Amino acid sequence: MAQSYVFMTDSDSDLLYSIADEKNIPVVHMPYTLDGKEYFDDNGRAGIEKDFFKRMREGATPSTSLLPTDAYLEYFEPILKEKDLLFVAFSTQMSSTIKNVFAARKILLEKYPERKFTVVDTLSISGPMTLLLLKAHELYEQGKSMDEVEQWLLDNRLRAQAWLTVSDLKYLARGGRISSTSAFFGSMLDIKPIICMGKGGKLDPAEKVQGRKKALRTIVDRTAELIENPEDQTVLILHGDVPEEADRLAELLRQRIPTLRDIRIQIIGPVIGAHCGPGTLAACFMGKERAI
Repeated sequence: MAQSYVFMTDSDSDLLYSIADEKNIPVVHMPYTLDGKEYFDDNGRAGIEKDFFKRMREGATPSTSLLPTDAYLEYFEPILKEKDLLFVAFSTQMSSTIKNVFAARKILLEKYPERKFTVVDTLSISGPMTLLLLKAHELYEQGKSMDEVEQWLLDNRLRAQAWLTVSDLKYLARGGRISSTSAFFGSMLDIKPIICMGKGGKLDPAEKVQGRKKALRTIVDRTAELIENPEDQTVLILHGDVPEEADRLAELLRQRIPTLRDIRIQIIGPVIGAHCGPGTLAACFMGKERAI
């Protein structure tokens, strides 16, 4: 059904390019820098993710940066010339780039006062954001109004869960998530943090366990405790170039939640990967509201 508005998102959702192409979802591509050169996350189109994590293992230190207001104007204006716009954004608590989104919005609404331009804060990033996007886009395809799709996102955004662990604490330390001292001693003791997508829209530490196997079992435990209607769900497993461990996590989830409809495994994109590093493993699903 043709809509009077466009449903749009950004690449920090880790929404696969093939899905975005199939569903005709425009995507704002976020920047990252590797070895002094700037790139834009294309959500797997060029297939550079394995090489990206390989270079990180070899010592490369990628960084991310804000997309300027002018870049957002280039993305948004061609749409607003023709239609209204619903922009589904990654968590405003994860980056100050949202200020540039709203700056572009202000400029464009002054130029096109007849248009409606709504920005929805998903309080999510990466996998849980993908899950929200796909369900919200189903409503869009059904012909639901912009207000109805926005309200569904606001009502359900805290149900989008992600539980993850990392292989090396140094990447969290580099991003300021933990102290360098904690990373040093945690690595010595083989301490693995269990991190979740928090209700405030940030990645928050939930607990600590010893060893990788215990970390995977804990992710499975939390998924089993919190998932709702597993028979109707596809759990999204994200990994930082550890496909064998991702397969193992999928096997454990199927054993623990035999009614689960499906599992999809996907490598993490470079913008998210720059902060969590190679070896990251995450289970993303729709469940009970976030408690942390």
